[in-house]
Amino acid sequence: MADGLQAFTPVFDAQRRASPSGSEYWMARDLQPILEYAEWRNFLEVIEKAKMACLGAGVPVDNHFVNTNKMVTVGGGVKRVIPDYFLSRYACYLVAMNGDPAKHAISAAQTYFAVQTRKQELQQDQLAVEKRVELRARVTNANKGLNDAAKIAGVQNYGLFHDAGYRGLYGMGLGEIKRRKNIEGDLLDHAGRAELAANEFRITQTEQKITRDGIKGEQPAIHTHKTVGAEVRATIEKLGGTMPEDLPAEQSLKKLTSRSRAAKLPKPRD
Repeated sequence: MADGLQAFTPVFDAQRRASPSGSEYWMARDLQPILEYAEWRNFLEVIEKAKMACLGAGVPVDNHFVNTNKMVTVGGGVKRVIPDYFLSRYACYLVAMNGDPAKHAISAAQTYFAVQTRKQELQQDQLAVEKRVELRARVTNANKGLNDAAKIAGVQNYGLFHDAGYRGLYGMGLGEIKRRKNIEGDLLDHAGRAELAANEFRITQTEQKITRDGIKGEQPAIHTHKTVGAEVRATIEKLGGTMPEDLPAEQSLKKLTSRSRAAKLPKPRD
């Protein structure tokens, strides 16, 4: 199967075309011999099955299968018009999935699209992790600014001060949040993008309010942090969002990033 995949990939990629807007597409008549269909009528049956699968998935068929005609030269130099299709990559995938798996080329095409789909999933997962890492770094930096403002205000017990912010945003203290989410270690290390964004807003707005209003004293600063957290919570509720304590815990960013770094390290030679 690996040999079939290696043979199919460059042939399939070589048939890729680009529209003036840059969108990629393939011509059905070009794919027909690649997928080992000698007769257009037989290949057309596969295309029709693929269109039905597209429709069944709730995807607009016309966005991926577009009827067209092409001029060809037959015996004696006679020209005639024959039907064809513009196919998107998704359409090609559906054609492969609905083809005869007994055909070596169809089997190779199905493997090709399975591999490409997995690659895309991995790329999307990596992109999601990178966005979480970026947000987590912003929250860390925001907390530094908040700590500076709290220090000027006269805060000495930073544990109580930060817990007040969590109580306002989550409706409970940090320890209870972690128990609810079954988290060990850093709460924000397990937070998803929405949760991190809510915390960043809480933190930055608290810093600005303490500074802008000239808050002085530990208790007024603690009260301010809880009040701002509660306002952010009320906004989430008003918008119909999921309360932060109900958002699922994500996989640890520390583990994900250390795993990613390890994967990029050169493998030792034997």
